[in-house]
Amino acid sequence: MINNAHREITRLIPEDSFLVEERVKDDFDFPIHFHPEYELNFIYRGKGVRRIIGDHTSEIEELELVLVGPNVVHGWELHNCKCKEIFEITVHIHDDLLNEKTLSRRIFKPIKDMFNRAKHGILFSKETTIQMMPRLMALPRITGIKYYLEFISILDDLAKSENQRMLSNSSVEKTDFQNSDQIKKVYDYIQANFKRTITLNEISELVNMSPVSFNRFIKKRTGKTFVTYINHTRISFASRWLLETDLSIGEISFMCGFNNIANFNRLFKKEKKCTPKEFRHEFVGTKRIL
Repeated sequence: MINNAHREITRLIPEDSFLVEERVKDDFDFPIHFHPEYELNFIYRGKGVRRIIGDHTSEIEELELVLVGPNVVHGWELHNCKCKEIFEITVHIHDDLLNEKTLSRRIFKPIKDMFNRAKHGILFSKETTIQMMPRLMALPRITGIKYYLEFISILDDLAKSENQRMLSNSSVEKTDFQNSDQIKKVYDYIQANFKRTITLNEISELVNMSPVSFNRFIKKRTGKTFVTYINHTRISFASRWLLETDLSIGEISFMCGFNNIANFNRLFKKEKKCTPKEFRHEFVGTKRIL
């Protein structure tokens, strides 16, 4: 499964601590993947969805809450679910949200132990999930320092909750992801330069590959060609700025490296299934980054 997994590039940047996204969906169309961030995933109305965590697969119940550790292969598939309004909250958490020195404090020991267990994937009990549901649903609408403190409180309560179940028998070894460093190098470079034209030759030389080998490499590790990957990064930043700023769509298009607003609108709709204007109207207030 590791060989077929895609390395997801989340929308977290180094200055962020965590990112909260909520959505209503009728399918799980993202391929099996992994990323260096922790992921807390809550699903409601998902009975029949298939969960994949490491070497574990299972059909889920009406609702569930799972914590996945860094670089653990995971994903959810529609499978036998018939619901067309599946509610999902996903929190991506930097692996250094709480650094080692902080986690060494006695008060944070439960969270530290939970993070260690997360390398197998943790399924929280139905009782815990029901208890946490209103707090998770309220999280995107809290502001200021209370936003951060409430999330740490949620992590602490989850860490101390009963009847946690570890899902995968295997855990991640660094050798399993030997190409992750190269992808990270590519990721960092594109994050710094996406506003301008980046050529295939330029990015290939960065990782000492031929253009043909690089295109094959990035397709295998991310599921996208180089051009699609660049555009995905630009659209990700555009999505963020549509929600977090009052900049016009034309200004955001230019800031993201698109010199043609018609091309920007076309690519945005292709990826997001809606126009930038529709996206801003529909999703404003449903995503929070700290």
